[in-house]
Amino acid sequence: MPEQTLPPPWTQPGWLEQASAWIHAELERQGIRVSGPIVQSHVRPWSTVLRAPTTEGDIYFKAAMPALAHEPGLTQALARWRPDCLPEVLAADPERGWMLMADFGATLRSHIQSAQDLWHWHRVLPRYAEMQIEMAGRLPELLALGALDRRLTTLPEQYERMLTDVEVLRIDLPQGLTAEEHRRLREHAPTFAATCAQLASYRLPETLHHDDFHDGNVFVRQGRYIFSDWAESCAAHPFFTLLVTLRSITYRLKLEEGSREVTQLRDLYLEPWTRYESRANLLMAFELGQRVAMVCRALTWRRVVAALDAPFRIEHADAVPGWLQDFLSAEAEAAA
Repeated sequence: MPEQTLPPPWTQPGWLEQASAWIHAELERQGIRVSGPIVQSHVRPWSTVLRAPTTEGDIYFKAAMPALAHEPGLTQALARWRPDCLPEVLAADPERGWMLMADFGATLRSHIQSAQDLWHWHRVLPRYAEMQIEMAGRLPELLALGALDRRLTTLPEQYERMLTDVEVLRIDLPQGLTAEEHRRLREHAPTFAATCAQLASYRLPETLHHDDFHDGNVFVRQGRYIFSDWAESCAAHPFFTLLVTLRSITYRLKLEEGSREVTQLRDLYLEPWTRYESRANLLMAFELGQRVAMVCRALTWRRVVAALDAPFRIEHADAVPGWLQDFLSAEAEAAA
């Protein structure tokens, strides 16, 4: 686990000046002139975004926390391989976790106000699945670029190690697990390992998994859909992605779980995978994958929370326990 728990770099004196100087230098190399003040438009404990108005339109700078500093190098590689659906990366400094990107449009969220607008997702999900299928052939490269390793063979050991992290689990503390929940999770370890093995038995390749694929991280520009924010992406089972996607759609549009709209989205995503398995097998694998994905999400949050400065760690204290509680509920429902 990352041990550095310093405040975010972008809150430190002089950081904004250093980042601004780098932006100016990198853009000048490409003949682009900054035409106005650089604005810090987005600040989170794990990342920040600056907007630079230029003679070529707005340019965006992103910095990631050290625990997720692989994002620029990974995004740059993905943009080379799939320029049709990735932001254009103008410059990157992987050591510092910095990158510059051309404007990639408005969020998908701004285009979706009701269930009648879900046709956007009808287009996005098959394209994302096709990208995953293509990236399956690049799994070693993805891992070398820093994609988090959540392959099914590694998850049982990561699961057990996470359950020893009593600080992040907050056992019997506010926003934490109860001692009883912790006991159940530990006793469930063999079952979890068996579930991972069962999911691996389907002929579905492990590949790129975004881990935070929602309408705030998909953009629309000139008729293209751009997939952004790859900081938490993993080498994992492909179906993990839809956990966050479908949950966010259901919540934002106030849909019922398992509604016709949500089921249609699932099926549109699964269609490209029929080249590997039958529809019946895909549905079974999908159900397993959604449960295992909750552990993957908890592991990602554990990585982030453990690297946060104390005030931010308290603010997000419920993230890991919350996903594990959801996992327990899902496992109990599946066993009923």
